[in-house]
Amino acid sequence: MLQQIQSPRDLKSLELKDLQIMNDELREYIISTITEIGGHLASTLGVIELTTALHYVFDTPRDKIIWDVGHQAYAHKVLTGRYEQLKSIRQYEGLSGFLKISESEYDAFGAGHASTSISAALGIAVSRDYYQKKYKVVSVIGDGAMTGGLSFEGLNNAGLRRKQFLVILNDNEMSISPNVGAINSYFNRLVTNPIYNRIRDEIWNLTGSLPLGKDITRKFIRKSEESLKNMLVPGILFEELGFRYFGPIDGHNLNEVVRTLKNISNLKTPALLHVLTKKGKGMVSMNVKDREYHDDAVKFHAVKPNGKKPSKIEKVGSHSSAPIFQDVFGKLSCEIAKNRKDTVCITAAMKEGTGLVNYSKEFPDRFFDVGIAESHAVTFAAGLATEKVRP
Repeated sequence: MLQQIQSPRDLKSLELKDLQIMNDELREYIISTITEIGGHLASTLGVIELTTALHYVFDTPRDKIIWDVGHQAYAHKVLTGRYEQLKSIRQYEGLSGFLKISESEYDAFGAGHASTSISAALGIAVSRDYYQKKYKVVSVIGDGAMTGGLSFEGLNNAGLRRKQFLVILNDNEMSISPNVGAINSYFNRLVTNPIYNRIRDEIWNLTGSLPLGKDITRKFIRKSEESLKNMLVPGILFEELGFRYFGPIDGHNLNEVVRTLKNISNLKTPALLHVLTKKGKGMVSMNVKDREYHDDAVKFHAVKPNGKKPSKIEKVGSHSSAPIFQDVFGKLSCEIAKNRKDTVCITAAMKEGTGLVNYSKEFPDRFFDVGIAESHAVTFAAGLATEKVRP
């Protein structure tokens, strides 16, 4: 079925039950292809259903979908006429590993990584209204990228301008490294807010005074509490920024995603849909605990070729026995730290990718993960340097 999809128009002729079968084929095709040639894997596996639903509901390429991180968009590439070309991704003269405007009319904005999609989507929406055109704009951004300051600069300005566009928050409860910073703490800790808990206690006490049905009512409240926390509390921030908030919804329930997108696609104001997904779905066991799951998903974030079919670049240039840069960097950083007490390491949510996992364990007080905030990282480093700390 998947090979028959030449463009998103072909998706629209399918019933939802057939669309889910195609999603299973798509997930398997991406796993088999990327594990063979190497590349980013876990991110796109988490958004298979979301990707299909977006192209099913919206009229692409007339409607614009802006992917925040190109790693999410492998499924998007397959569904937009690049099925066979996926085997060449990230290889010489092959498909780009990111979105590329010159590669396809379906790639509405060219960017790599990360936190750019909301600002770009707002710019596209403003241009649309300036020229009095009629199309929809969607930004897809992960919870990791949402920790970047640029994301909130875009949200702040978008809420002020009140343009029609949709932000989809792909929340897999993890970025490449666990999210850090005050913004992420907001998502995880706001449920402990005294106001929230005072209201909860007052409702609980009120039900205790009911002459009939106290046990039934309290049982319902107890079961509903977790969904109330998820449904009501996270959206407060976005509502205050001027967005209509919807969700969270199950990002792997195709029927629910399609139904929700149809219901909110014609809103005239900025909207944010909160979608819960599993990074690496279909390849990573869903039965592991949070930290184990994160470790496995990191492992599958990007995979090396399995040796069956080396890429063109590997044929002419690389040697599997040669040490990779981040491993050498990480080892040297630890050696320097042992001899130089004035040195520290800073990373922007990429301690695995920069080889600093061991450093973070050996020197936790001298390791700083600032989240996806590179400009802050550089200025933070400059501040350290003024006081004779060597970042």
